[in-house]
Amino acid sequence: MAKRADIGSKRLISLAPNAWVQWVTGNSQVRASQLLDAEFQWISRESDVIIKASSPQHQEFLILNELQLRYDQNMPKRMRNYVALAEEKYNLSAYPVLINILPPPATVTIEDCYDREFMGLKARQDYRVINLWEVEAELVLGQPLPPLFPFVPILFGGGSESKLRSAVQALRADQTLNQLEPLLAFFASFVLEIPLIQQIMRWDMTVLRESPWYQEILQEGLAQGIEQGIEQGIQQERRGSLERILKLRFSEIPVEISIRIQSLTLEQLEELMATALTVNSLDEFTQHLPN
Repeated sequence: MAKRADIGSKRLISLAPNAWVQWVTGNSQVRASQLLDAEFQWISRESDVIIKASSPQHQEFLILNELQLRYDQNMPKRMRNYVALAEEKYNLSAYPVLINILPPPATVTIEDCYDREFMGLKARQDYRVINLWEVEAELVLGQPLPPLFPFVPILFGGGSESKLRSAVQALRADQTLNQLEPLLAFFASFVLEIPLIQQIMRWDMTVLRESPWYQEILQEGLAQGIEQGIEQGIQQERRGSLERILKLRFSEIPVEISIRIQSLTLEQLEELMATALTVNSLDEFTQHLPN
């Protein structure tokens, strides 16, 4: 059974396979013909996405796509195994590509080849490395490259409100892409405030949990922080709504009431929204505030 993150990668690439293979190879003449089985019985891990492609110059060949949330220092050995097994299984030459989504710690060097020597014998495997934080957001939106739309906020030059709005517009323009909005919201949370993200787009943690990428997010230890951020954003929105209701009904809100509202939990805020609509005075509302 393939990993959920692998299924997610395959789903992304399948949205625009020709655009994808031309991007990873840098060759506009390459065409994708088929997404292949990427499981190998000799090893326990499942590789990401194998695409059978062709070009006038190279005829049929394989493009091996390994998408990593963060670079793993064991990746050179994995890429070597990946190429050997794929070429053995499909009897075609392979063009391996490693796509790193988030930058690693500054102390980690990203390798672009496997190069070892043992007892005078050498083994080498080159592969292309694409770091998404070095890819220009403007180019992704302009080409366009739909599989990369969810990553726009973490691309080079993509961490702005205007670029997020452009990415949301691009996703909503195609019904096959709007399922990617939760993933876009997740990556936007690395560079923008969550209340702003919520204002611009739909943010549904339930949908994100069902995303094939969520297991990768959990493994990175990022999910808890995102969930906390969402809850804080919702609390901030509820506080603002509660104060607006009180101002509309009773004009001014004393500072001491505003301070007490700031300390309320999300559950308390939601209960007090109904209270604010039914009480006859601020004094009566104050009586409902938790001590």
